[in-house]
Amino acid sequence: MEKRVAIIGAGTSGLLACKYTLEKGFNPIVFEAEEGVRGLWRHTIEFTKLQTTISTYQFSDFLWHSVAKEESPNSQQVLHYLNSYVQRFSLFPYIKFNTKVMEVEYVGESSEEMETWELWGGNGRPFFSKGTWHIAVQDTKTFSIEFAAGPEGLVGADGR
Repeated sequence: MEKRVAIIGAGTSGLLACKYTLEKGFNPIVFEAEEGVRGLWRHTIEFTKLQTTISTYQFSDFLWHSVAKEESPNSQQVLHYLNSYVQRFSLFPYIKFNTKVMEVEYVGESSEEMETWELWGGNGRPFFSKGTWHIAVQDTKTFSIEFAAGPEGLVGADGR
């Protein structure tokens, strides 16, 4: 069975989650409501700068020196850094832009049954095989709704 992971948001944390789940052999899909990689930096004023030095706001496997030299880069430089990270680690194919997560629901075992499980089921899996996650997402341009459930992947509202 394919190990799929849904990640909400292509900001700093979402990008890290995508990269590391790929390294662990999972197949991630990042749902990003906006048109590009940016996270909170998309909503800042252009001249906004980092409050910390670049050495404390960088990925351990992708240093700032490849993008900016200043100790406090502005928001445009941060955005360039995040996009460079995505390009460096080939994450773009795993990001579904203009896709807003509307609802996430676990369908499977009853609440009573889940309460009897030990943490992670004692077997390294968070849930047993008869359950599945259902995710409803909206295309932010067309406002159409898609659903993701189990191994079938995303399907349109009409089931295709």
